[in-house]
Amino acid sequence: MKHEKIEKNIGLMALLVIIVISGGTMVENVPLFFLKETTQPIAGLKPLTPLQMEGRDIYIREGCNVCHSQMIRPLRAETERYGPYSEASEFVYDHPFLWGSKRTGPDLARVGQRYSDDWHRAHLYNPRDVVPESVMPAYPWLFENDLDTRKVEDKMRALRTVGVPYTDDQIATARDEIRGKKEIDALVAYLQQLGTVKSNKR
Repeated sequence: MKHEKIEKNIGLMALLVIIVISGGTMVENVPLFFLKETTQPIAGLKPLTPLQMEGRDIYIREGCNVCHSQMIRPLRAETERYGPYSEASEFVYDHPFLWGSKRTGPDLARVGQRYSDDWHRAHLYNPRDVVPESVMPAYPWLFENDLDTRKVEDKMRALRTVGVPYTDDQIATARDEIRGKKEIDALVAYLQQLGTVKSNKR
């Protein structure tokens, strides 16, 4: 029997498995590179400001994305709790994007403007001051650390090479925009813009 020959030849079996998996992956993923919904920014989407961009880097550095996803799935339980489901067009300027699936804490895709800056500051300084049952660690050093401005232009140029439409003027003035800021200022600025661009479904 033909299948018996395949089953007894581990090399042939491995090759056929690779071909099947590769074919399935291409069928699933290649069309996404050509769909407007996944490659074009949602109306009104703008690149992060230098302060927000630095805040995103701090968000990643401190591991916030390990416990908080930024992806609301199109399920009723999720949309009722967190708001409209996430769309790829909202994240075309994110490199890397931070959707994730781990939720030790709540999803943050729509957290922007939901709370005041003061609430976020209090929450990050000591989460239990505002959410008594929170298991989130405190981040008091963010209030002491000055924002490092040395690499902001390089980061923006790198992002421009992968499609984020930063202009020469934006890059030239970036360091001045964030000079004198603390890390907490940047992180709060990043959190406050999450999910604030309105889509047709909202």
